[in-house]
Amino acid sequence: MTTQLEPARPGDTPRAVSAVCAERFDALFDTWRAIDRGEGVDVARGAVAGVDTVAFATDPGTQGGALGADGCRAIVAATELAVAQGIPVVGIWRSGGARLGEGVDSLDGMARVFAVKSTASGRVLQLSLVVGPSAGGAAYGPALTDVVVMGPEGRIFVTGPDVVRNATGEDVDMERLGGPDTQGRSGVAHVVCETDDEAVRRSRAIIELTSRLGSAHDDDEERDDPGELLPGSGRRAYDVVPIVRALLDGGEYLEFQAGWARNVTTGLGRLGGRTVGVVATNPLHLAGCLDASSGDKSGRFVQWCDALGIALVFLVDVPGYLPGLGQEEAGVVRRGAKLLHAYATASVPRLTVVLRKAFGGAYIAMGSRGLGADHVLAWPEARIGVMGAEAAVEILHRRELVAIADEQDRANRLAELADDYLTGVGGLERALETGVVDAVVAPAATRRHLIAALRDSGAPHGSDRPNPPL
Repeated sequence: MTTQLEPARPGDTPRAVSAVCAERFDALFDTWRAIDRGEGVDVARGAVAGVDTVAFATDPGTQGGALGADGCRAIVAATELAVAQGIPVVGIWRSGGARLGEGVDSLDGMARVFAVKSTASGRVLQLSLVVGPSAGGAAYGPALTDVVVMGPEGRIFVTGPDVVRNATGEDVDMERLGGPDTQGRSGVAHVVCETDDEAVRRSRAIIELTSRLGSAHDDDEERDDPGELLPGSGRRAYDVVPIVRALLDGGEYLEFQAGWARNVTTGLGRLGGRTVGVVATNPLHLAGCLDASSGDKSGRFVQWCDALGIALVFLVDVPGYLPGLGQEEAGVVRRGAKLLHAYATASVPRLTVVLRKAFGGAYIAMGSRGLGADHVLAWPEARIGVMGAEAAVEILHRRELVAIADEQDRANRLAELADDYLTGVGGLERALETGVVDAVVAPAATRRHLIAALRDSGAPHGSDRPNPPL
């Protein structure tokens, strides 16, 4: 570790980094040097997995890490430096929020932190590593960043248990109120870790994946056939994550927000050496239907990947949008539109693989050609349509089917009509004819085709648009 100190501002006298913050910096950085210090906040710059990075850490030994005007100034300066240099910025949080003793000065300082975090969004990676209780302003500070990684002692909440108890009468402790399990299920935390060491490792991996995008190249890596991971019956549920891993380099997949909106999985990995963001419907949950929460989750992820120049790979097995009054009341139309908007306006390479089925509006949202996909593949048994063939003919030929008294005769006629529907309206063959699907590929050949498509797409690029918080 390098311990050289630089003045906080011209004319200032360098001050020593607190022991707690130094320990945090030692764990995060390969090597580092302190470059600034506000009251209760230390700032360092160094290499993280070889990537030039700025980090700030709140000092729990100074008023519990509570932030006043000078500490907020240091956070603002650290973020502005990262943006100016085009490098990641990491916040290591353990803070009670704004300092009560400073009144409006501390509130103004927090507002400036929120402002700089918002304006930096989409321009550089902002990662928050939450290692202890982070309340009030110290909860919204991380929430305004791109990725929130929580260690086992991390707690994120607007107000603590005492205030909740006094205001509502609800008796709850800090862990239940804002611990990793709660915030993992809420979607506030992107990555939840069992140890602080794991949290640091995951943070370092995210920095490397988003800063060193690489370029796709052919490889001879022997991989399992992802098609063998599908169940024999098209009606059976399965977990899509093993299929994601089977397609990525080394089977390594860093999943985001795994505990929230589980019908869709999002995360990062490499494909032929190039960083990709993966969005995949997961039939293990809600049969893979899209819903209001999945619109929030996947839309924001797509926008973030686009801002950082990360190519997108969509894996699709979706029967449609989840129907029902609850979904309409939850704003499924409004929230689902977030994914449509994010995908249609993205400028990074967008690749899609239809694994089993893609029906209705969910087909459009999950990386369709009409929405802007650059390359669309389908597995041989895939089905594409407004809805499943049987469901469609049950509507189109309702009167005829109802008039058939014998149950077996009705089932036989339904099957005939379904076959006619697929022949007349289309499906996978029609999708190939119209160019909606580029090619039908064997599951074992999917990885090779995706790598080739990435290689042909050129160098990584991004839109430099900000992505909003959840």
